Amino acid sequence: MTELQKYITSYFGITNENMDQITSLFTESELKKGEYFTKTGQYCQKLSFVRSGFIRIFANANDKEVTQWISTKGYFITDLYSFSFKQRARWNIQALTDCELYTINKENYALLNSVVPNWAEMEKQFIAGCFVQLEERVFSHLSLSAEERYNQLFENNKALFNQVPLQYLASMLGMSPETFSRIRNKKIS
Repeated sequence: MTELQKYITSYFGITNENMDQITSLFTESELKKGEYFTKTGQYCQKLSFVRSGFIRIFANANDKEVTQWISTKGYFITDLYSFSFKQRARWNIQALTDCELYTINKENYALLNSVVPNWAEMEKQFIAGCFVQLEERVFSHLSLSAEERYNQLFENNKALFNQVPLQYLASMLGMSPETFSRIRNKKIS
């Protein structure tokens, strides 16, 4: 069973009968370090499941890059605004390492409604789960100190600290690289 199949089974409860039909709509793809999945202003016509690697989602604001998220193995990536509403992408999505993906294009994604009888309800639950995760991130940014946010990320995603440039992690946590370094040095000593 592939990582994609394991995720679909655990998250959506899809039966084996539908699994082959669903996974046949995805193709295996690679994104080399530095390559873009999509760029701000383009139309994003695909959704991918990260099999391996690290992918940064970021935007340029006020002459600086702001990292919204670092996606790792086991997460989906897309510019949801562009993918869902046929608008130009708001985010740049770029590989930080060589990545392996399972990708579904917009046309095949639309076929999920006919392949999985209750897909609309499952999709609604998936999007609700994503929204809850977003709410938790917003709440932590509003209620936790910089050090508490650092600790939370470190406890949940230790691999990021060895694989991703630290300025991206600082940006994702809403702090300056100097604050991030100060907290990190305090933890190390």
